[in-house]
Amino acid sequence: MRAGLLGANDGVLSISGLMLGVAATHATPSGILAAGIAGIVAGALSMGAGEYVSVSSQADTERADLDIEQKAIQNDSAAEHAELRDIYIRRGLDPELATQVSQQLMAHDALGAHARDDIGITEALTARPLQAAIMSSFSFTMGGIFPLIAGMLSPRKESLVIAVVSFVLLAALGALAARAGGAPIIRGAARVLIWGALAMGVTSAVGTLLSTPP
Repeated sequence: MRAGLLGANDGVLSISGLMLGVAATHATPSGILAAGIAGIVAGALSMGAGEYVSVSSQADTERADLDIEQKAIQNDSAAEHAELRDIYIRRGLDPELATQVSQQLMAHDALGAHARDDIGITEALTARPLQAAIMSSFSFTMGGIFPLIAGMLSPRKESLVIAVVSFVLLAALGALAARAGGAPIIRGAARVLIWGALAMGVTSAVGTLLSTPP
């Protein structure tokens, strides 16, 4: 979900900013469209590759941590049992019950118990590089398509339409991310809109500076 929301937000902002910047140079509608398509392709591939590398590094770290825990359990089971017991005591169990829980969990799945309660690795949160890369690329493409279509359907006022469509999408994505995280929706939407407007304004200004008279 994180990769999806970030990818969609990046898609909207990157493609709208790119198209607005190119439009500011007085490029032809076909040139603006070509820039948008190239941006979607390059952005989707870049997002996917970056997410894959990042999450793969996380997965390598998780595997290394699990190897360390496995060796510790094999070499000094008593110390690992005491470590798990102390964790449960800090969480509110009395020492006797914490001892029983740690004994039973280690007898059932010692590595799984330490992975979950000692280093915070669970099945639901395990790093999945390929899944994250695909989601990031797909969501970037979906986000970028909307400003691209807006520019295609309004070749004479593409800058205005692209900006309006992008602001609406950014506000919606910001509100969705805030709702998913339990944060205030208006604040989340406003934060994304402010930074989105700043980014699009800067790219438009750069395009204007690099433009030649029509």
